[in-house]
Amino acid sequence: MQIYLPIAEVSVNAFLLLGLGGMVGVLSGMFGVGGGFLMTPLLFFIGIPPAVAVATEANQIVASSFSGLLAHLKRKTVDLRMGVVLLIGGLIGAAVGVFVFNYLKSLGQVDLLVRLCYVVFLGIIGALMFIESLRAIRKMRQSGGVAPAKRKHRGWVTALPFKMRFRTSGLYISVIPPIMVGVLVGILAAIMGVGGGFIMVPAMIYILHMPTKVVVGTSLFQIIFVTAFTTLLHATTNFTVDMALAVLLLVGGVIGAQIGTRIGVKLKAEQLRILLAILVLVVCGKLALDLLLQPGELYSIGDVEGH
Repeated sequence: MQIYLPIAEVSVNAFLLLGLGGMVGVLSGMFGVGGGFLMTPLLFFIGIPPAVAVATEANQIVASSFSGLLAHLKRKTVDLRMGVVLLIGGLIGAAVGVFVFNYLKSLGQVDLLVRLCYVVFLGIIGALMFIESLRAIRKMRQSGGVAPAKRKHRGWVTALPFKMRFRTSGLYISVIPPIMVGVLVGILAAIMGVGGGFIMVPAMIYILHMPTKVVVGTSLFQIIFVTAFTTLLHATTNFTVDMALAVLLLVGGVIGAQIGTRIGVKLKAEQLRILLAILVLVVCGKLALDLLLQPGELYSIGDVEGH
């Protein structure tokens, strides 16, 4: 069943969009990530213009992250104070990102920027995640299936000024690193149409040294507001949010997330991470090939005003 997307100006099979939304929803439920870093490239592959894919996917992440946040609030695994500090940085980053996005769009370079950002970030994140997962599996085998105890690190984060106590996380650290992490994620949300969970979660664990149990919930809290703000800016400045596309992806995503959560419970954390890493590297490879290989049609005919 073909459906015309008015903002994207293309016709796409509605069931294909529902299926993509469902598939990314399953991944979201399994791995605890928003899925935007996979969904946006998949939208490129089916012919959605990058500018529309970025703005619309940010819209979908708001709803999927909100449903996840409610579950974490019930379990009391959200550090609201840390979430607000990350959010301040996130809103600043989102404003900067949308400004850069609009400037490059006016130069006609935004599609190239978005694709290059995806190739670089997915390549780095996928490779690091794959190596780390292999090490974790090897250690588990050597220790007879018992995870080795983690040592507490006291790094440069504790030496910086403007310290604040984060009771839920059990931390007393400077607000500067969380704000910097928030700014980076805000910029990525605006330029790449992602929630930034694939950067935020590792940063919260390895840089801020937050307990793993509160990381995902706190990340979702920040992502909701940053992506909502990003969507609003894109909708009012670029007019690139396609609601028909967003609704179909959202319906599929909500159903898929429920299935993914059940699958995720049955798999070990190391197995989940290595599966996600492989998937990220495959998507990265496809995007890189699309950029490097000569397209079938070297020229496209666009409408010229007045002709």
